[in-house]
Amino acid sequence: MRRPAVRHTRAALSGAAVLALALCATACGGNVSAGGKKQELSGQTVTVAGVWTGVEQQNFKKVLDAFSEKTGAKVTFASTGDNVSTVIGSQVEGGNAPDVVMVPQVGVLQQFAKKGWLAPLSAEIGAEAKKNFAQVWKDYGTVDKTYYGLYFKASHKSTVWYSPEAFGQAGVTPAKTYQEMLKSGRTLSDSGVPAFSVAGEAGWPLTDWFENVYLSQAGQEKYDKLAAHKIPWTDPSVVKALTSLGKLFSDKSLVAGGGSGALRTDFPESVQQVFGPEPKAAMVYEGDFVSALVTDELHKEVGKDAKFFPFPSVDGGKAPVVSGGDAAVVLKAGKNKKAAMELVKYLATPEASGVWAKAGGYISPNKKVPANAYHDEVTRKAAQSLTDAGNSVRFDMSDQAPAAFGGTQGAGEWKLLQDFLRDPSDPEGTAHKLEAAAAKAYGK
Repeated sequence: MRRPAVRHTRAALSGAAVLALALCATACGGNVSAGGKKQELSGQTVTVAGVWTGVEQQNFKKVLDAFSEKTGAKVTFASTGDNVSTVIGSQVEGGNAPDVVMVPQVGVLQQFAKKGWLAPLSAEIGAEAKKNFAQVWKDYGTVDKTYYGLYFKASHKSTVWYSPEAFGQAGVTPAKTYQEMLKSGRTLSDSGVPAFSVAGEAGWPLTDWFENVYLSQAGQEKYDKLAAHKIPWTDPSVVKALTSLGKLFSDKSLVAGGGSGALRTDFPESVQQVFGPEPKAAMVYEGDFVSALVTDELHKEVGKDAKFFPFPSVDGGKAPVVSGGDAAVVLKAGKNKKAAMELVKYLATPEASGVWAKAGGYISPNKKVPANAYHDEVTRKAAQSLTDAGNSVRFDMSDQAPAAFGGTQGAGEWKLLQDFLRDPSDPEGTAHKLEAAAAKAYGK
């Protein structure tokens, strides 16, 4: 499910230089991004919709402003809130659809494509994407062999955030394996602070926990099959992953407040419990967007007061790299398809990503974005980890599922994993319940 707003790499040009290039292109009368002259779009308007609000919206507008400077087009942005599917559906039916939508879930992109709402992206965009992105990102934007969605913003959901102070006092170091992480957690607990703050109040962080364990333990092929419901949730690999996760959830020395306390902890509070003024845990697992809360809400310094290590490997598998992201799609019902395609083509360039990278709170799946375009060293590390993973990156599994199973509070996977957090004693029984819910949501 789309993560609530916390508001939610290589060497060459700085982000400032990237923006300067965009401005220079305008001043010098240069070409627009990937073809055409500025005057070709002068006076035209492109309407864009997406889930972003607050700081994220402000920073995306900087990207749109750079495109305007480069092309002469006027670009407007409107937030849909998290329920992008319903809002865009109403706009399409009402005849006032935007030209471009930033879609936050693979399942929603597929839904839009199957309804016939999307225009295939141009061959030029496809060529730019092939040059700048691992193939897996193009695959996630493709439905029935047609390329519809250009992934512009990504999240790295395989990062374990920790307090260097707590680690130093306990004498532990970042773990390389899941077993090492549990062992270090017990050492931390013995030193006086529980290992993990777990955000169980909403179900989505629990799906991310499961996905990282499952991807590492079961492997990419099984992950893809489970994500598409081509194997049932009763598969032994699911039971095995739940058993591994249960080793953490069932140990009160590892989870601050135990399962019942975790179920009362929302995501912002889970971060506060580690990095706030009165720490109650040493680690919190979640995506790179933890850094925004640490910086903007808790006023701590990322890289000094808060660091992360990659989610460790499980049972000898590869360390997982789970991601989410927002894809730019062009609506057939929009009023300016030509300018919309030009905008998406611009979003495929490292130049566009560099604008937001400089502002912070952002990582790009674009492997050509230079390292020093990023706002800070920790973000740079997360971005490089994501792009270095290449085609081994796997998109958030719950985001690929029907919302009734993978994206609804109090239902489906969210609810069942909350029940499992409360009582992790029966992994096999939980797997059967997950399969029953999945079969209903997938219509099988």
